[in-house]
Amino acid sequence: MAGRDPRNWMWAEACELLDRAERLQREFFRPTPRAGRTAWQPPVDVFETAEDVWLLIALPGVPAERIQLRLDGATVVISGERPLPPPLRQASVHRLEIPHGRFERRVELPPGHYQPGEHQIAEGILVLRLQKLF
Repeated sequence: MAGRDPRNWMWAEACELLDRAERLQREFFRPTPRAGRTAWQPPVDVFETAEDVWLLIALPGVPAERIQLRLDGATVVISGERPLPPPLRQASVHRLEIPHGRFERRVELPPGHYQPGEHQIAEGILVLRLQKLF
């Protein structure tokens, strides 16, 4: 870095981080075809404690009754639909950044055996607890 102005370097690094974050967001919310319908993948955080694995799934505006959860071996499958409000279905779109329609996310779990535990949705986040079976 000799001879480089640190202010320019820091600015370039900050811009690169913002670009990477934007690319990551586009990847998570990219519509993908699923059996003739579009789908999006919500972002997920996974935490592990001694007794449980916790998943936090970002599902803003998704009603609880539109969410399906399934444990498929070592994978959790979260699927459902985020409906577009009826008055907006015929509206002209000027910007559409929040995904609508079918979604599905498959999350590989850490090695082990699990039993579905409690789950709740609050403030647009689905919190899912999977109990470890010993």
